[in-house]
Amino acid sequence: MPIRSIIPFPDTRLRTPAEPITTFNGDLADLATDLLDTLRAAPGIGITGPHIGILRAITVIEIDAKAGPHIFINPEILSASRETTRHMEGSVSMPGFTDEVERPAAVTVRYQTLEGLWQDEEADGLLAICLQHEIDQINGIFWLQRLSRLKRERIVKKYEKSGPRQRHVAP
Repeated sequence: MPIRSIIPFPDTRLRTPAEPITTFNGDLADLATDLLDTLRAAPGIGITGPHIGILRAITVIEIDAKAGPHIFINPEILSASRETTRHMEGSVSMPGFTDEVERPAAVTVRYQTLEGLWQDEEADGLLAICLQHEIDQINGIFWLQRLSRLKRERIVKKYEKSGPRQRHVAP
């Protein structure tokens, strides 16, 4: 499957909520494969439809290549722990720029599989952080919006000074 071009920040599609997926077929499986290939080429550990300009509620997360990818269709957070954790975050749409974000340490997520079956999953650690980050993206919340205004402005200024953006990750 082809590696797709990644939409660079500050493209407005990164702040546009994605539409729910209602058709579960081979095209959706192909999109998931394209997302995985693009994620691996970027490289990264999570990617969504909006990252490649497809405003549909899908995310692929691969924290450990040996464990394989996790594909979440129409994911939503059902509950989150009161306990929080801080972790460095960034985006495939803004490579090389990271900052520490505070999020709940554990979440319960409801999502659909590629076949359209609903499942619930409890996650903690890095998977919980990734799920929250990518679900934010699906909901039109770019990770910078989770930072203080001062931190956000500092990163955006550095990013703007870093030069023109070309996010074609094809080899």
